[in-house]
Amino acid sequence: MTHVYDILDKLKEELLLSPSVNTVTYGDIADVDLDKTTMFPLSHLLIDSVNYNERTVVFNIKLLCADVVDYNKEKADFDLFYGNDNLHDILNTQFQVINSLISKLMRGDLFEANYQVTTQPSAQPFKERFSNELAGWSTDISIEIPNGISIC
Repeated sequence: MTHVYDILDKLKEELLLSPSVNTVTYGDIADVDLDKTTMFPLSHLLIDSVNYNERTVVFNIKLLCADVVDYNKEKADFDLFYGNDNLHDILNTQFQVINSLISKLMRGDLFEANYQVTTQPSAQPFKERFSNELAGWSTDISIEIPNGISIC
C-alpha cells in the first residue's frame, strides 16, 4: 500500500511544474528551515486527516504557497495602492499555483488519473512573520483516490 506516497508524490510533481514554485516541502512547517531564502517560492503540504468511503479514501490536505516579501530601499511615492513591496506579485503568482493545481484536480490531468476534489476548495491569503516575512495563500483540499487495499 502506497497511498500516502502516491498522493504526496503526485502533488509534489504537479506543483514543481509551475515556474512559481522552487521547492515543495511536507510535514510540520516549524521543521522547515525558513531562513534558507534560496528555497522560495515554496509550496508546503500537510495531511490533516483521511476519511474512508466504501472503495475510496479522501485525504484532507493543507497547502501553503508562499514567497518572501521584499521591500524596496527607495520609498515609492507614485502609487500607494501597490506599496513599497512585492506583496501583490506574490499574491498573484502563488494564487496561480493553487488555481492551477485545483483546476487539474477538478477537471484536468489529475482528475483523469483518479485524484479528484470532493469538496469545494477555498483559499485564504496570508502574510506572516517567521524568520522572514512570508506572504501567499493557504488552502484546504479534500482529494479522493481509489482505495487499492484488497480484502481477500
